[in-house]
Amino acid sequence: MTVTEQSPRCIWRMTTLKAKTGLGRTTIYDLMKDGRFPKSRRIAGAHAVGWDSLEVEAWIAEQLGERQ
Repeated sequence: MTVTEQSPRCIWRMTTLKAKTGLGRTTIYDLMKDGRFPKSRRIAGAHAVGWDSLEVEAWIAEQLGERQ
């Protein structure tokens, strides 16, 4: 997928996030803490979090050198 082809915006939970990025839970949270990965957002109450799919897809493209 190129940067110009965007999927519809949705919320990704951790299982999807790990599958899409190839990263583990600890690595994702460490990168978030360092400001090097999109932040999670609270959804459906206090205990559930998710990530904006478009933000994560942009991060993936940047890692692959596709973003200008």
